[in-house]
Amino acid sequence: MEFPTVGHVVLTVSDLKVSVPWYQRLFGGIDPVIDEDTGMFRHTVFKLGDVLISLHGFKPEHAQPGPASEFRPGLDHVSFQVANREELETWGEHLDSLGIDHGKIIDASYGSGMAFRDPDNIQLEFFCFPS
Repeated sequence: MEFPTVGHVVLTVSDLKVSVPWYQRLFGGIDPVIDEDTGMFRHTVFKLGDVLISLHGFKPEHAQPGPASEFRPGLDHVSFQVANREELETWGEHLDSLGIDHGKIIDASYGSGMAFRDPDNIQLEFFCFPS
């Protein structure tokens, strides 16, 4: 039996009014496919290819304040796959045009990546395998 691919990723954010437009700009202006209140939280969902990226904003009585950190158990980062290092450079230029700070491209034996962070400090990256 083959293991299934990733279907969706859920990111808990502190303020959907800040995070939704930030991710919408990052994702090229696409509109969410779902935006609904579930009772405990509101979630806004974007479709990127075959994967859903969902932003959850919990109501104040359920939310726990503080920035995200890859140094605590939980999510370390979300990686967006690109074709090659040249495309990484293009994405760096695009992040610059959006005013989003990012690190330099780091080359390792397993591939190259460029990290950046969302408004809640969740680490994201563009990544490519070695050529």
